[in-house]
Amino acid sequence: MKIIILGAGQVGSTVAENLVRENYAITVVDTDAQKLADLQNRLDLRTVTGAAGHPDVLREAGGEDADLILAVTNSDETNIVACTIANALFHTPTKIARIRAANYLAHPEIFRQDVLPVDVIISPEQIVTDYILKLIDYPAALQVLDFADGLVQLVAVRAYHGGPLVGRPIKELRQHLPRVETRVAAIYRQDRPIAPEGNTVIEAGDEVFFIAATRDIRAVLSELRRQEKPVKRVMLAGGGNIGRRLAHSLEARGINTKLIDHNPARAKEVAEELDRTVVLLGDAADEELLKREGIEDVDTFCAVTSDDEANILSAMLAKQLGARRVMSLINRAAYVDLVQGGTIDIAISPQQATIGSLLAHLRRGDVVAVHQLRRGAAEAIEAVAHGDAKTSKVVGRRIQDIPLPEGTNIGAIVRAGKVLIAHHDTVIESNDHVILFVVDKARITEVERLFQVGFAFL
Repeated sequence: MKIIILGAGQVGSTVAENLVRENYAITVVDTDAQKLADLQNRLDLRTVTGAAGHPDVLREAGGEDADLILAVTNSDETNIVACTIANALFHTPTKIARIRAANYLAHPEIFRQDVLPVDVIISPEQIVTDYILKLIDYPAALQVLDFADGLVQLVAVRAYHGGPLVGRPIKELRQHLPRVETRVAAIYRQDRPIAPEGNTVIEAGDEVFFIAATRDIRAVLSELRRQEKPVKRVMLAGGGNIGRRLAHSLEARGINTKLIDHNPARAKEVAEELDRTVVLLGDAADEELLKREGIEDVDTFCAVTSDDEANILSAMLAKQLGARRVMSLINRAAYVDLVQGGTIDIAISPQQATIGSLLAHLRRGDVVAVHQLRRGAAEAIEAVAHGDAKTSKVVGRRIQDIPLPEGTNIGAIVRAGKVLIAHHDTVIESNDHVILFVVDKARITEVERLFQVGFAFL
């Protein structure tokens, strides 16, 4: 598959790196020759220096035979124009555009083939906002991921000393929760994956990924973590797109919210836009300001400015001053690895949160959802099974008879709106939504092949 990525910023570079690893033919376009040179020194890809919205530049990048255009420049208008040109001149099959402005997102009807021919819209800011809101909903979780339109969730949690299931084998989970169906999809111990078998004993400090129907998530969490009180007070650092979106959503949930921003004009604008959020003008790393505003009573402090260093410092200070849980938005991958799990409870990478929504449109077979895990080392996917026993490698077969790649397991199946937790003798049926956990991303191609249908079906 030939893919053109327009924009070599954080999102474009991260996507390029992931796709090159999966042997896609990638060309990156940007006006910054130095950024492109840095990419080409690190990765096996082509680069073209020029304006993403210019027809000649798109042609030079290979627009005439590209399978997909991914427009992720910092300009919504450039992204829209590039997709429109690719459609008009090259009839590019799939056109994906990053759109940030709320005014565009509020009118999805304009993104039609006969108006503005963008096939898929991605809004990294909204994706990150939704991601953070799920973490606020589940204060004990490290990661919360949706599948099957929200019917199923995969949750990562750190097992703590004294938890009901800690020191016990996984198979006893059914005894603790006789009315709840769940499955442990993966365990990471000291950053190494442990195959989850029935006799595997969960240890304190383990990072446990479990899957269950969304309605049962809290019950399973209680077996691995102490019951956390619901979040009632949130403090946000940063009044940009993400901070505003979070404040709007938290207001709607009735959560007491304070937002700090150092820019007078933006602080005034945000204050006028929000109804019940207290907007403070100042530095989120100002100790006196945080104390004065009751940081010791804050359930969640979330730093979402555009400055990694400011986010890290303010989150560390908030934790030191008594905030129960702190999160920090961090763009640089090296920083994420450095701070995750230390003073800062959760480091959020916007690139990793966003890339899953892109990968779902690139996977072979009928893949509905893709989520990156463990900072891109692992992946969880939702694939739809098609065909019959003659044309499919999964339909009509028991899970134990499916040749899953090493380190891959099926966690759940959604069939006609009903959630079925996978067991070794569960038989896959056509149109089942199958949710898989893949420890080694290098095996993704093998998983995709399992869900591709033979010619007899077509």
